[in-house]
Amino acid sequence: MKDSLKNFVNKHRDEFDDKQPSEKIWSDIEGQLPGKGKSLWGNIVVWRAAAVLFLTLSGYLLVSRIDAPSMKSDSAKLQIEFSSLENFYNDQIASKIELINSIEEFNDEDSFTQNIEKLDAMYQVLLEQMKANPTEKIKDALVLNMLVRMDLLNQQIKKLEDSEKKSQVVTI
Repeated sequence: MKDSLKNFVNKHRDEFDDKQPSEKIWSDIEGQLPGKGKSLWGNIVVWRAAAVLFLTLSGYLLVSRIDAPSMKSDSAKLQIEFSSLENFYNDQIASKIELINSIEEFNDEDSFTQNIEKLDAMYQVLLEQMKANPTEKIKDALVLNMLVRMDLLNQQIKKLEDSEKKSQVVTI
């Protein structure tokens, strides 16, 4: 019996191969196969995207935790560096103000006094910002403010010394 079936199939092989099942039959067969449903979580692309998102988020959280202590140490280092600069420049400014006050013929010039007062006010504002949020930019602005004040004081000292020399020449 097996031989007769085998002979029949071999003899009529071309007739078996010329017919194809309809699309509806194939879709019914695919629907019955395990794991071939329309589930979103069964899709490999979704799992890959979730893995990439997880790794990216983990990396970000790890880096942000590592950077936080270094930012605190940077701001502390910046505060210490600024305080030494501030002490130096404040000593220089105080000595120049003392020199100006010691000159006998000091006349209080309005523009000089106003400029120094404006610079002092700006310095106080910058100092408050430095205490709240220390950055390199604010430190640079504070140092620049002190340098400008020293320059104004040097100009005033020069004017006073020149006027003192003129008065000495006239009295001789």
